[in-house]
Amino acid sequence: MTDYRRLRVALLGAGAVGSQVAALLLRHGQELADRAGATLELVGIAVRDPAAKRDADLPAELFTTDVEPLIVGSDIVIELMGGIEPARSHLLQAINSGADVVTANKALLATHGPEIFDAADQVGAQVYYEAAAAGAIPIIRPLRDSLAGDRVQRIMGIVNGTTNYILDRMDTEGAELADVLADAQRLGYAEADPTADVEGYDAAQKAAILASLAFHTTVPLESVHREGITGIDKAMMDAARHAGYVVKLLAVCERLTDGSGESISVRVYPALIDRTHPLASVHGANNAVFVQAEAAGNLMFYGAGAGGVQTASAVLGDVVSAARRHIAGGVGVGESTRANLPIVEIGRVTTSYQITLEVDDEPGVLATIAGILSEGRVSIATLEQTVVTEANGEPGVARLVIGTHKALEQDLSETVRRLAASGVVERVVSVLRVEGD
Repeated sequence: MTDYRRLRVALLGAGAVGSQVAALLLRHGQELADRAGATLELVGIAVRDPAAKRDADLPAELFTTDVEPLIVGSDIVIELMGGIEPARSHLLQAINSGADVVTANKALLATHGPEIFDAADQVGAQVYYEAAAAGAIPIIRPLRDSLAGDRVQRIMGIVNGTTNYILDRMDTEGAELADVLADAQRLGYAEADPTADVEGYDAAQKAAILASLAFHTTVPLESVHREGITGIDKAMMDAARHAGYVVKLLAVCERLTDGSGESISVRVYPALIDRTHPLASVHGANNAVFVQAEAAGNLMFYGAGAGGVQTASAVLGDVVSAARRHIAGGVGVGESTRANLPIVEIGRVTTSYQITLEVDDEPGVLATIAGILSEGRVSIATLEQTVVTEANGEPGVARLVIGTHKALEQDLSETVRRLAASGVVERVVSVLRVEGD
């Protein structure tokens, strides 16, 4: 057996991911040592309740509630507690004590990333966070390292497994959102309070992290436009399917260029994707990130976006990288956020829409609607009309599904508002953006 240098590893948190990280560290210690060039000694696991039931059978003597001595005495600190505090304070303490840190905490990085990265730069430490954006999918290193010499133009990501599971079943089974959400909660895909997932907060945090890496610019969470999926219903899914689309909750990070120079847009919302697009084939609770780069072209990263053992894989990859850095010596590599590109509001983004309206089935209605669209600088790409017949057999309202060409989001939004107030529109059934074309 090779006599390796010993590195002390502290683990903060032993939930679904943390317990699997600990189990794999103990089970595959020698194999990981051979890869890292150092023995990785798990010296302790900080938890609130050492007696709580875990997902893995771990030695009781490793558990402690005394976090500070564990952090100060370690070379690598793995933070898997989640939340903002005390995770933030513990990470900063670890960095200031000279440890490298590994985290999967997307909420913390999306809100306090610059503070944590700056603290690491000050002492020459390194922050690793491969598991923070897409679970087991390796996307952080490709964006930070492999594509560092390229210009990323756009990222479209399905980065929340819960919403993808819900929308996929609504699409394939014709189910209603509330019914699928209840199933997802029973199966453990969704939390008892699913707000972070279905309202897009989780995806927005991941979008901020991905955009910061892709465009070398600090992206505050409040700069991410966010919409959830709670307004999606069966009728909208049916209309999308009929038009050759599928609905996905997308994180879109885009480089924009106009006469005033370059800027970026970061947004999360349910959108229509053509069924021939690679992202349309992402089913169940899986995640995928589609990257468009100037030189490399189109790249797609696909896999499990959550799960204890799957996410533990990404965490342990970071631990091995941290160990190799310790053995090699030298200061950590800081985050590249020097581009400082301005972040624009969604109104300045160019998009296209699918607008579904219920209108009076009378002469002149189409002309009125076409006039409102034209006045709003929005041109029609496709138009389909069906008449909804009343129970007595009499014609009722006409349903129009209008596909638009690309236009400024602010023009499209104002046009939809004017359509709703026009007097000939009974109801705006749905408005969905089209992405991926």
